[in-house]
Amino acid sequence: MQISLDGRTALVTGSTQGIGAAIAAGLAGAGARVGVNGRDADRTEEAVARLRRGVPGGELFSAPGDLATDEGLAEVLDRLPQTDILVNSLGVFGAREALEIDDAEWRRYFEVNVLTAVRLIRAHLPSMKERGWGRVLNIASDSAVAVPAEMIHYGVSKTALLSVSRGFAKEAAGSGVTVNSVIAGPTHTGGVEEFVRGLVGDDLPWEEAQRVFMRQYRPQSLIQRLIEPEEIAHLVVYLSSPLASATTGGALRVDGGYVDSILP
Repeated sequence: MQISLDGRTALVTGSTQGIGAAIAAGLAGAGARVGVNGRDADRTEEAVARLRRGVPGGELFSAPGDLATDEGLAEVLDRLPQTDILVNSLGVFGAREALEIDDAEWRRYFEVNVLTAVRLIRAHLPSMKERGWGRVLNIASDSAVAVPAEMIHYGVSKTALLSVSRGFAKEAAGSGVTVNSVIAGPTHTGGVEEFVRGLVGDDLPWEEAQRVFMRQYRPQSLIQRLIEPEEIAHLVVYLSSPLASATTGGALRVDGGYVDSILP
């Protein structure tokens, strides 16, 4: 299967590290011109330089801005007013006892994990529809449908993102623009390593700590390991391509067989 994104421009939010960085690298490797987004301009430039080393010849550029703020959104849109591929990968997560999550934290999760995606879709979908081609990918999570007791605020935000994707897919119906969610399972990133350590402690070697985490906190996983970010990026690159023109309004899984069903 040959995937070419030559001539396409992409924006990947939250792409200075982790899943977002892997997606940016994958899209650039397929020929797209990719905007890398992070809150801090210097760190975003550093991420772009790092990604360029990993994707020789790839066209990546910096599109910094805190998308949870009006000013940051305007900064990103000034840098990239039009895009063919929008990947909403930005998200926050963390463990917290359910009754200890206050209103401010609930609002923060909704603002960052849901509204940043909504704002960018509103900004870019009209021009995609006018051109008759576009791809919107929202990076969701298995936590959307198998909500962890230790992070229900995160799970609720990702459940909302599934509805956002399905609703905007209907808005784009018949236009040549597709809108999908990618349901990612527990993934091996720096932030997740910290999350795992917070739950199982620092005494065990990483490989053993990972196994303990999966056994105790994510026993549903059929692959029984953390997913590598590149494994999620592979599906995103396919869904961003012309080959996926008949796939829209979907919630597609890269979860390691984590949940038995997605939607009723």
